[in-house]
Amino acid sequence: MGSGKHRWKISIYRSPSTATNKTQTQNSKPPDEYLCPISGLLMGDPVIISTGQTFERACVTACKKLGFIPTLNDGCNPDFSMVIPNLALKSSIINWANASLLSPPKPLELDDALKLVKSSMAAKEKDVEVSGSNPLDHADSELSRRQTRFGSSDSLSGSFRRTPLVLTTRPICYSSCSSSSEFELPESGTCEDDGYVLKLRSPHVYEQEEGIIGLRKITRSNVDSRVSLCSPRLLSALRSLITSKYTDIQVNSVAALVNLSLEKVNKVKIVRAGFVPPLIDVLRGRFAEAQEHACGALFSLALDDGNKTAIGVLGALQPLVHVMMRSESERARHDAALALYHLSLVQSNRLKLVKLGTVQILLNMVKSGQMSGQALLILCNLGAFSEGRAAMLDASAVEFLIDMLRKDKFDSESTQESCVAVLCALSHGGGLRFRGLAKVAGAMDVLKDVAEKNSRERAKEKARRVLELLKAKEEEEEDVDWEKVLELGFPSRAIVQSGGQSCRNSTEF
Repeated sequence: MGSGKHRWKISIYRSPSTATNKTQTQNSKPPDEYLCPISGLLMGDPVIISTGQTFERACVTACKKLGFIPTLNDGCNPDFSMVIPNLALKSSIINWANASLLSPPKPLELDDALKLVKSSMAAKEKDVEVSGSNPLDHADSELSRRQTRFGSSDSLSGSFRRTPLVLTTRPICYSSCSSSSEFELPESGTCEDDGYVLKLRSPHVYEQEEGIIGLRKITRSNVDSRVSLCSPRLLSALRSLITSKYTDIQVNSVAALVNLSLEKVNKVKIVRAGFVPPLIDVLRGRFAEAQEHACGALFSLALDDGNKTAIGVLGALQPLVHVMMRSESERARHDAALALYHLSLVQSNRLKLVKLGTVQILLNMVKSGQMSGQALLILCNLGAFSEGRAAMLDASAVEFLIDMLRKDKFDSESTQESCVAVLCALSHGGGLRFRGLAKVAGAMDVLKDVAEKNSRERAKEKARRVLELLKAKEEEEEDVDWEKVLELGFPSRAIVQSGGQSCRNSTEF
């Protein structure tokens, strides 16, 4: 005869998914991020949407069928146009359920989701009638709300603008001479793609190679073909060749994908077709030329704001950091760095990069002179939020950068400007700790020298802004024991602008 505990376990196993979720909530409260914002239930099939939030797949489908856009707790409205399986979160939920001696949650049935969404719609209509407000007035995603300035502060009477990237919107590898089946795509195609699809799906390697070489050639030279050929059928056929064991097929497949990704209308479509996981596999593979093209493809895809969060969630950041550090190919390192720059414009990716230890890696690259300009621009993005600033201050970035400026270690004035831009980012939220570190490092004299000698007006402006901040506090803080401040290690504090918005970096180039 079994114990009460055993009987309880069996009853949980045999109960339907909805009952399971209720029992789990009663006996072991799951983390909030494991619950669907719409159903409030433990997610059995979590998916990420365009605006970065995660929902139960059936709830997303129900919202799309009913034309309903909910307002979340933070006041924003989700964008359901792109749906990507959140396999990492699903695995975490299963592990939590197993650790709690519970059976993993099953995906919510669509009929149940439709009932929940209809109930939410009715409740919202009732609220609107009472308040007289429009629930869609709050509709702005985190990405669409992102400011287009590097940061501005009323106290500094001006704004800092991002150092323009010395780059085009095309990866170097372009020249004018996995669980991917889970991604949702409409079933459609064009007559033009028929011939290529047949060859790419052929069981004969020589026909696959012939087809992919032809596709690479036409998409490199014919702009119109990039758009017309980027159909779901062709993307599906091309995706299966990205990780081919045959070198020529893999190289030409990734190169053709780079060509297709050059057109803005194709970028989100390609990510939705599930190309990020196989591109990550290529980065970890053994074919150097294919790696170069994979870095170029991720850079090109990262230019679209709708892709940045998804690329980070799908795990591309760490392989890109590794390529940027270790690859013997200058083209691969360059495109990997530019991909990371654009991906680090998104807050969620910045946090991931800090946790990966990227700050120290980037500082080491600046010290060695390896792609100093690109490394400094990524550091500038990381310095635009509190965790990034704290990591940089902990890594002695202020003393290091001031010393680099003092010794004139940079190969160009634009790289020197990027260095000053990083100090600007740190000064915006570094508080007493930044000012103490800057004072001990002798920043005043060094920045005065930059403001006088650098011929670039933007570099002079940034240097003057930091000097203004340091001078403004100099008199009122004469009695501050800076040695004690540094010894205590005051935490970094983000400066908040009027209206409660934190300083953000720019997306203007």
